Amino acid sequence: MPKLIKSYVRTVDRMNWLIGRATMFMIFAMMGVLFYSSVAKTFFVPALWTLEFAQFLMAAYFLLGGAYSIQLRGHVRMDLLYGRWSDRNKSKWDAFTSLFLVGYLILLLYGSLSSTYYALEYGERSYSSWRPYMWPVKVTMTFGIVMMLLQAISQFFKDLAAAKGEPLS
Repeated sequence: MPKLIKSYVRTVDRMNWLIGRATMFMIFAMMGVLFYSSVAKTFFVPALWTLEFAQFLMAAYFLLGGAYSIQLRGHVRMDLLYGRWSDRNKSKWDAFTSLFLVGYLILLLYGSLSSTYYALEYGERSYSSWRPYMWPVKVTMTFGIVMMLLQAISQFFKDLAAAKGEPLS
């Protein structure tokens, strides 16, 4: 593989590893918000913002952790035939199917950019009684999709190299 591709794979993998490791700690923020919500509901006046804020944190957790999950190959796959194949055949198939993932992520990115642009231009707010601005979660969504797209391309290059018999990692 060319030096530029190796450098791209190393850079994207490192970035997504750092983001993924940091994102793992968001679970504690979600737990804190939901714990506060239960205590406030039981003993004080219920807070209007807690459940929606926990949903926003969950969306960020899911989207920012997606690239890390791709990197770790943590996604579920059907193992009807795949488990019996050689590593090179698996890499060929993974390289082929990752093209569909890249196409899907490009479509998601197009939609998220449009939605983010709308939220920023018109000051879109949620329809709940708390009425937070939607742009922070939509910017996070777009960033997460970009990182997943970059990681999917990195994974494609790694699978392609492994299929040729010259693994990158």
